[in-house]
Amino acid sequence: MRILVTGGAGFIGSHVVSACRDAGHEVRVLDALLPAVHQAGVEPTLPDGGELLVGDVRDAGMVDRALEGVDAVCHQAAMVGLGVDVQDMPEYAGINELGTAVLLAGMARAGIGRLVLASSMVVYGEGRYECPADGVVPAAPRRRADLDQGRFEPPCPLCGRQLSWGPVSEETRPDPRNTYAATKLGQEHLASAWASSTGGGAIALRYHNVYGPSMPRDTPYAGVAAIFRSALEAGRAPRVFEDGGQQRDFVHVTDVAEANLRALLPDPPEGGLRAYNVASGHPHTVGDMALALADAFGGPEPQVTGEYRIGDVRHVVASPVRAEKELGFRAQVAFEDGMRTFATDPLRPAP
Repeated sequence: MRILVTGGAGFIGSHVVSACRDAGHEVRVLDALLPAVHQAGVEPTLPDGGELLVGDVRDAGMVDRALEGVDAVCHQAAMVGLGVDVQDMPEYAGINELGTAVLLAGMARAGIGRLVLASSMVVYGEGRYECPADGVVPAAPRRRADLDQGRFEPPCPLCGRQLSWGPVSEETRPDPRNTYAATKLGQEHLASAWASSTGGGAIALRYHNVYGPSMPRDTPYAGVAAIFRSALEAGRAPRVFEDGGQQRDFVHVTDVAEANLRALLPDPPEGGLRAYNVASGHPHTVGDMALALADAFGGPEPQVTGEYRIGDVRHVVASPVRAEKELGFRAQVAFEDGMRTFATDPLRPAP
């Protein structure tokens, strides 16, 4: 199979390219090499036989060129992270939503009906919550006044009681709570509309907290694992926001690449989109992750700051059951092993 991997020179995309090449597929990469992620003037190295086209998914002519002779598309290209502030909105919408629309229009012109989309757990917003009095309820947005007082757990929107968290399934109603989340859900909606219009099939892989080798160093758009690792390398204590009790599912990038490969194996859903959580199924707190990484690196110990970011959610963990049942995917890298190796894994040079 010949596969186009958009964003294939990036952190996750490069691992997807390697997995596809190792499985015997031909791979072409389309990547804009954005300066927020890539060093200027440094061309990335692809696995033997990989073809790199430097261009933007918002450029219809470049997209048409990239799609020539392609059987399937793994769409990894995106602007990631929570962002700095609302001034980032146009760029997020442009790269993530307009870029996806241009790509899908090109796929329709080329007659390509197979898409694997890199989505994210952020589409859920807060995870699944249950109130002892009112049962399963949606978590109300957290209020700045509560966060200022160190009250980080979202209360029941009906009675105000303490909620208990649980895993989200793919059937959970999306509730994006920041710009990045809104654009990732927008990508899913566009892919679904494309599939309905063309008869193609799309699989959306909702990545949870991905970490591993070649992760970007600390930038305003980096994930928490990279931020902590960058601090440790600089001799600083990882700064853990809130009280460190935020529940997440940390999944190794090699497992994410394997999920993409498995999503390419079955026939795609005809004329529709099917979503899958890509997660380990074994949640840990952000504080646990910081401590495990600091221990593996050799210190210094994490510092819990009580700071917070508007747009962050408290708990979001996933059920991996559908991906295991339908794709045969199960994460293989245990949290303890992954953090031990991540402490010394090479990171992507700062742009």
